[in-house]
Amino acid sequence: MADRKHPEKTPPSLDSEAAAEARGDTLLESSEGPAPAPSDAALADQLAAAQAEKAELRHTLVRRQADFENYRKRIERERLEEAQRSVARLIEGLLPVLDAFERALAAHDDPAYEDYRKGFELIYRQLRDALERQGLNRIEAEGKTFDPHLHHAVERVESEDYEDGEVLEVLQPGYRLRDKVLRPATVRVAVHPAEPAPEASEQIN
Repeated sequence: MADRKHPEKTPPSLDSEAAAEARGDTLLESSEGPAPAPSDAALADQLAAAQAEKAELRHTLVRRQADFENYRKRIERERLEEAQRSVARLIEGLLPVLDAFERALAAHDDPAYEDYRKGFELIYRQLRDALERQGLNRIEAEGKTFDPHLHHAVERVESEDYEDGEVLEVLQPGYRLRDKVLRPATVRVAVHPAEPAPEASEQIN
């Protein structure tokens, strides 16, 4: 009688062992149940932190917007001031031209040059009007009280016929560009004579 061979037992493979472990983990998780939900206190803390972060971001945004607006205004102000300085320099350079026109018109009153004079007057008025549209104004001086901010005195004339410090004559006109003095008026000023000092009385021995 032939011997019956018993089937050989094969050792379990690694794949079967991993599958068994996975089934064991699944069973363990199902037995433990779902993870617990966060408590109300934890949710409140998270909400407070999110609100604080939002408020900080909003504050940063507002501050950045304010800084940018201040920067924009400063740049515009600097550009305007630079433009005004450029105009002032240009007009200040043209003041001697106005002076030359005025001297020429005052010196040449011969009827033979009347046509030339009219041409000079027309050019002078056009130049003066163009500068006045930019804000140029002549400083009133004659008959006014001397003002060191507006007038430059080159001569003081003693006289009691005028108020002390009254401007007698304008030697060169002064000009302002809006509120800025470009050139003070050169003037002669009246001053009252100084009173003589009283003589000392003789001492009686």
